[in-house]
Amino acid sequence: MKILKAARMERCIGCHSCSLACARLVHKTLSWNKAGIRIASAGGLSTGFEARVCLACNPAPCVEACPTGAFSQRKGGGVIQKRKLCIRCGKCAEACPVDAIFLDHLVNPYVCIHCGRCVSFCPHACLEMAEVETREADE
Repeated sequence: MKILKAARMERCIGCHSCSLACARLVHKTLSWNKAGIRIASAGGLSTGFEARVCLACNPAPCVEACPTGAFSQRKGGGVIQKRKLCIRCGKCAEACPVDAIFLDHLVNPYVCIHCGRCVSFCPHACLEMAEVETREADE
């Protein structure tokens, strides 16, 4: 199984191409507020940038917090999102330990689904899809 990793963020110039690619290709809109990956300053222009992206938790706290089953566990880590089941309560975002679930102005959640569509849009190869060992949730 592969997951998205921000492996070389020291190269990032903060262009947000990855966020816009996610919004456009995955969520069919063009808005930084509707993307599963966010780029933010790491503390100022001289300190570079950081990517806020789902860490593929297993078990995922957001899945446990979702009252409707709109978030379900992805085999090996991360989540599968079923938008039609979402009631926009925001509990998934509250439960995320790394603040990687973003809520738009209508409280619609956006999270990385580890599809990798953003990777080719990064002009400096900061992102990669990395193979990880499939692991079952700890009971």
